[in-house]
Amino acid sequence: MNGYERMQATLAGEPVDSLPQLPIVMMFAADLIGVKYGQYAADHRLLVEGQLRTAERFDFDYVSCISDPAREAADCGARIQYFDDQPPAIDEGNALLADKTALARLTVPDPLGGGRMFDRVQAAALFREKVGGQLWIEGWIEGPCAEAADLRGINALMVDFFDDPAFVRDLFEFALEMGLRFARAQVDAGVDWFGVGDAAASLVGPEIYEQFVWPYEKRLVDGLHEMGAGVRLHICGNTNRILPAMGRLGCDVVELDSMVPLDRAREVMGPDQLLLGNLDPVAVLRNGTPESITAALAECHRHAGPRYIVGAGCEVTRDTPHENLLALRDYARSHTAS
Repeated sequence: MNGYERMQATLAGEPVDSLPQLPIVMMFAADLIGVKYGQYAADHRLLVEGQLRTAERFDFDYVSCISDPAREAADCGARIQYFDDQPPAIDEGNALLADKTALARLTVPDPLGGGRMFDRVQAAALFREKVGGQLWIEGWIEGPCAEAADLRGINALMVDFFDDPAFVRDLFEFALEMGLRFARAQVDAGVDWFGVGDAAASLVGPEIYEQFVWPYEKRLVDGLHEMGAGVRLHICGNTNRILPAMGRLGCDVVELDSMVPLDRAREVMGPDQLLLGNLDPVAVLRNGTPESITAALAECHRHAGPRYIVGAGCEVTRDTPHENLLALRDYARSHTAS
């Protein structure tokens, strides 16, 4: 099986020759091809080259359009800080929607309009040209809570949940519409599924998550499925308090960070949910040895059960030893879902 076939079968619950492996690599991939990360995040051709080289070197089953969370916000007109060798970042001190009334004047940008969103769409198209049907191609969009935080500022958004819930819902509606438009463009370009990053959702408690965040995540997941695309949910951080609700979203894969016990996730999400992860990217994957990583993966696999995909809890750090990342490959290729 190639990576595309392996992922297709895994998602369908059919037999596979080995476990898929889908670690997130960004700065690692840029370093592998010897380019500064600022260039990697700005030029889809370099991103595609880095992803393809990494997938070939470490036998990944997929390639991803992921680079940073600031693409949608940048095209909305948010102030973004760009760096030579770090990911672009939102200028939190000068949030686009520091004045809430500006939301009424904000329009959803065209994903094909030549901005940073379009660069990601171009990456998807180039992936399709080069490895369509061979490797699983992942698009990427920000989830509603993360995008709202990018536009409003994370601290202001947390206060808004209590002080102005109507504004939060309007902002989430905007983020949802933008996410679905961006997704449609990536689907048309050739992606097979989406990573949905909603890191800010890990900062709210279960009541706010259920009341505000979950309904919009659910509409986003359902909208992506209607386009014929699968969903890999990625919420960084400690999501223990919202695991049951995350399990009801209907995502094809839920990726869990290292502080979330996989056995608990399996218990609350049920036997059918595909789980991905969740090695600590630093303490286990970067700082470990191939032997200790193999043992940690075996424990993850045991807790997650047969519906399991090999990966780290979050992004593989750029200074991870190559032999440690190869340990993921060796475990995946020597094990099946059973």
